[in-house]
Amino acid sequence: MPAYHSQIKDHQQSLANMALLPLRTQFRGPAPTATNIEQDIIDEAIYYFKANIFFRTYEVKSEIDRVLIYVTLYIPECLKKLQRCSNKNQGMQEMYTLAISKFDIPGESGFPLNSVYAKPQTPNEADLLRQYLQQLRQETGNRICEKVFNTEDGKPSKWWICFAKKKFMEKSLGAY
Repeated sequence: MPAYHSQIKDHQQSLANMALLPLRTQFRGPAPTATNIEQDIIDEAIYYFKANIFFRTYEVKSEIDRVLIYVTLYIPECLKKLQRCSNKNQGMQEMYTLAISKFDIPGESGFPLNSVYAKPQTPNEADLLRQYLQQLRQETGNRICEKVFNTEDGKPSKWWICFAKKKFMEKSLGAY
């Protein structure tokens, strides 16, 4: 059975070799704000996460898939932080801290999938890519926190937290 790929078919811009896709977000960044779309790339990544997380390989079919891969790699990092949180407010604070913390972008030595992603050509493009990834991280963290703490008792959902130790493609964005 093959891994799930993005259903988004077209995009206007690219950064390095990642698609710059519109997002339903309240966070500032280079991604265009989209209020008229039902599902954006973050929604797709969360929807396909539980199925895709088990794949050791992933065939990249487009620049959009590279964004899907990045968000899928980021979700377990969020879950690792959220498993230590006792309520949604604490989870939101942890997600914000994680999103704005220092992280590697494609082309830097600490980035886990440099073979799949292109290095930004100019310092301006690298800065724009970092802003875009931070915007993705902030919005993904918020949405994952909403999913994890969407229970009656206010405790984290064990059906999400159980994926905290899984690694997509045997890779991790974190240092651990």
